[in-house]
Amino acid sequence: MSISTYSDLKTAVSDWLNRDDLAAVVPTFISLAEADISRRLKHWRMEMRSTAPFASRFTALPVDWNSTVSLSLNIDGRDQPIRLASVADIADQRSTSSVGSGRPELYAITGGQIELFPAPAISYSAELVYLASVPALTTAAPTNWLLTLSPDLYLYGALVQSAPYLKDDQRAPIWAGLYQSALDGLNASSDEQRYSGTGLRLKNRGPQ
Repeated sequence: MSISTYSDLKTAVSDWLNRDDLAAVVPTFISLAEADISRRLKHWRMEMRSTAPFASRFTALPVDWNSTVSLSLNIDGRDQPIRLASVADIADQRSTSSVGSGRPELYAITGGQIELFPAPAISYSAELVYLASVPALTTAAPTNWLLTLSPDLYLYGALVQSAPYLKDDQRAPIWAGLYQSALDGLNASSDEQRYSGTGLRLKNRGPQ
């Protein structure tokens, strides 16, 4: 069957499990698959740009933020990257430096926010490039770019997430292998599309 909507996916998962008593938990399998895919997939379609004024030590992350690609300030029309540091490094810098505020040079992700060091002395225009989580499928939002591009990844991911619930299902290793293959294929396809024509040689990601 064609899998193009959330309803199609739920039906397909139930069919593959060969169970008609799991309607209440199949959405949970799909949600868990989305969470795992968001952690492991690195696709160019997940990249987002967010611009905002940075005027204080802490700035909120976008609600769909999953991981940071880059962070930069726009100064005199030029992008000036800010380096990623650990929370401990920034705390150490703050405790030993005499600089209270200035142009931020370091950032860390602290408590769901971007922490800058030094704290901005003025308001800076900043651009955050990040990987967004996969948009969740719901009845109100029955499709997204990932389901359109790779329904097999969604299906096998949901089947993998059903294994702990179903316990001794002997098909679980097969589903896990199919899921990993679909994930690797989509990551490789993204790399090929991103670097096509650049002459760069791609490294084999291997198992994630």
